Amino acid sequence: MLPLHYPVYKAQFEFLNGFEWLIILLIILLIFGPSKLPQLARGLGQAIYEFRRASQGIVEEKPKKEEETKTTKEIDEDTLKALAKKLGIENTENMEKEQLAKIVVEKAKEKGLLKEA
Repeated sequence: MLPLHYPVYKAQFEFLNGFEWLIILLIILLIFGPSKLPQLARGLGQAIYEFRRASQGIVEEKPKKEEETKTTKEIDEDTLKALAKKLGIENTENMEKEQLAKIVVEKAKEKGLLKEA
């Protein structure tokens, strides 16, 4: 069902036939010049595209950055011991997981493998 004021809006643009649109485009060309018209058209097209995407609910969210380092709870003990061995840390058998993780991180920072926070 059309709104009651629809005939009013329709009547406003009924006078714009082919020739009138041509005159309007010519005036726009004179105002902005031929070098600006492609930029204006591109900007209008992008605005319409963004509006349609937003109205359809397809606006993309930025993917969240994953953490660069895992916590010690996520790293299993065998991997931690292998890292310690490659970094030249000895006597890893008697150490607890948290203590070993701290030593591995410190050693990696010394060798320049990790950024210092």
